[in-house]
Amino acid sequence: MLNALSLSIGQLGDRRILAVLAKSLALTLAIFAALGAALVWGARRLAAGWFSASDGVADLAGLAALLLAILSAWLLFRAIAIAVVGLFADEVVQAVEAKHYPDRLAGARDLSFARSAAMGLRSAGRALLVNLAFAPIYLILLVTGVGTAVAFFLVNSWLLGRDLGDMIAVRHVPSGDLKDWRMATRLSRLALGAAGTALFFVPLANFLAPVLGAAMATHLFHRRTVK
Repeated sequence: MLNALSLSIGQLGDRRILAVLAKSLALTLAIFAALGAALVWGARRLAAGWFSASDGVADLAGLAALLLAILSAWLLFRAIAIAVVGLFADEVVQAVEAKHYPDRLAGARDLSFARSAAMGLRSAGRALLVNLAFAPIYLILLVTGVGTAVAFFLVNSWLLGRDLGDMIAVRHVPSGDLKDWRMATRLSRLALGAAGTALFFVPLANFLAPVLGAAMATHLFHRRTVK
């Protein structure tokens, strides 16, 4: 895992990786900016129109909506960022394979934009729904002090490991073998997800986490199959 992380960090200067990083960050920030603007506009309209509030009250409603948008950005960043980077995952995988596994690149399947988008949307939806399902457990574990953080980390490590692993597997593993591949790699994908989730908690590194995760997944996939 450390070797995969080291190799991935070492390739961050690759212009293809930098291009994906720039595009994915720009699109992710645009999504959150649009969400924030919509929440502020909606809150102000609701306060000023439906309740005939004064401009001051409308401003307070807008401020509350802005704070909600910032909180939502913090909570949803992982889900949205992974979904967005999924749109450009082919470029990350191809850059890593071209440099380290050129023989594997020749036999890889190209994914259509539609399929990449569908995978990204499923990833984001799965992250939201699973975390909502675990929300009562997170709340119960608050009394332990650390239980909520541990549970959140484990749940999201599993989710992220699945997403990152699938980004690579769909390009190399026949569709009929994907289920068996997931079973055989569940522990290594959990470790991958844990490494990626940890990066999301590190300031500044969290912006690199989706691209680094995709690159690490590529290394781990090929190094495992080579063996």
